[in-house]
Amino acid sequence: MQLIEVPAKQGYVWLRQGAWLFRKNPIGFLLLLFIYLFAVNLLMLLVPPIGVFAILLVNPAIFVGFMSACRDTVAGKRVGPASLIAGFRAYGKDAMRSLLKLGGIYGVLVLVVSGVLMTMVDVDTLMTVVSDKPLTADAIREFYLAMVMGSVLYIPVAVLFWFAPLLVAWHGIPVGKALFFSWMAVWRNRAAFIAYGVLVAILLIAVPLFIDALFASSGANNIAPIIATPYRILVMAVLYCSFYATYRGCFNVTQAAGQTTDTTA
Repeated sequence: MQLIEVPAKQGYVWLRQGAWLFRKNPIGFLLLLFIYLFAVNLLMLLVPPIGVFAILLVNPAIFVGFMSACRDTVAGKRVGPASLIAGFRAYGKDAMRSLLKLGGIYGVLVLVVSGVLMTMVDVDTLMTVVSDKPLTADAIREFYLAMVMGSVLYIPVAVLFWFAPLLVAWHGIPVGKALFFSWMAVWRNRAAFIAYGVLVAILLIAVPLFIDALFASSGANNIAPIIATPYRILVMAVLYCSFYATYRGCFNVTQAAGQTTDTTA
C-alpha cells in the first residue's frame, strides 16, 4: 500500500466517481442508508443516552460495511443488507476488536467536541430551532453559529478517522498507526479534500437552503421538505459512495479478489 498525492481538482473527481458508483446500484445503496438511518433513530428513541454512544461505538465498523458494499459493487458482486455488518464478521476477531476500539476513541472525541461546542453557543436559544416556538433572528443566528463552529471542531476528528477503519479492517494496521496514516493521507492531499469539502457543503447545505428560501418566498413552505428531503438522502448516498473513491484515490492498493474495474467515471 502506497500513499498517492493528488491535485486539488481530484476533489471534484471523487464526487463524480461517487455518483458513478451510486448509479451502478442505487437501490442497494439507498437500502443500506435507510437501514442505517432507521437503526440510528430507533436507538436514539428507545435508549437516548446509551444509544448515542452505541452508535458512535459501532460507526467505524458500519463504515467498513458500507465501503465493502462499494468494493463489491465495483467487482460486480451482489450487495444486500448483510453488507452493512461486514465490518463485524468478515475480517476476523482482531479486526472487529480494533474497529470497536476505534469506535470507543471516536465516541469520546465526538462527546468532547460536543461538550466544547455547548460552551460556545446559547443552548436555550438554539433549542427553539427544534421546538414548536416561532423562529427568531437570534435562534437562526445561533443555529448557523453552531453549524459553523461544530464543523470546525469536528474537522480534526474527521481527518483522523477518514481512512482509519479501512486501514484497520482491510490492511491489518494497528489502531494508532491507522489514525496517524489517515491524518497524513488527508494532510498530504489537503487541497483536494478542501475542494471536496466545499463541494459537499454546497450540495448538502447551500442547495437545500436555496430550495427552502425559494418556496418560502412563494408561500409554499410545505412543499420544500417534499423536495429537499429526498434530495438530501440521494446526496448522502452519493457522498458515502465517494468516500470509497477517496480511499482508492489516496492509496495505491492491490485490487480485491474479483475486482476488475475501478470507480473511474
